[in-house]
Amino acid sequence: MSVRVTLVTAARCASRLAERFDEDRPLDQAGWYEVQLAAPALVPLGAAELRYCSPTARSRATADALGYATLAQPALSDCDMGRWRGRTLAEVAAVEPDAVDEWLADPRSAPHGGEPLLGFITRIGGWLDTRPADDGSSVLAVAEPAVVRAALVYALKAPPATYWNVDVRPLSTVVLTGRPGRWNLRLDTGG
Repeated sequence: MSVRVTLVTAARCASRLAERFDEDRPLDQAGWYEVQLAAPALVPLGAAELRYCSPTARSRATADALGYATLAQPALSDCDMGRWRGRTLAEVAAVEPDAVDEWLADPRSAPHGGEPLLGFITRIGGWLDTRPADDGSSVLAVAEPAVVRAALVYALKAPPATYWNVDVRPLSTVVLTGRPGRWNLRLDTGG
């Protein structure tokens, strides 16, 4: 028994340098425009039997703009960044440089008082592992870039530090196939 899980990254809501930790902002004008450009390739993914999204405003708006009827999943929430929520990495590093260094170096660390990276990866992996696995079934989830990175690290059984080396672009797709505890990354051809 296996399932196909397609993850679609939410459209952007700010430039990468202006992104804030765990901030629930709606799509900006550029994000809406990018969704319209990507729609011809992404709309067909809505044929999946089960459709979910992160509970963030931009994930829900991306799903809605693509015509997906999704169910928001709290388990697909971005990493809980505690007292760093709403601040940029540069802002936090300016006042808590040692805490940022600790957080980046130790996946079990949560100097911000929120969720450690390892806990976040495990939570997202738990969501993956609880998807119904009937042969040929398909699942679609629109999620934040951090959620997609965590899913990839979990699925590939990569060391948690790998999370920092995965670049997930807005409106990109990732396909995972398999079953609980045994996932494969599927790369499709462009044609």
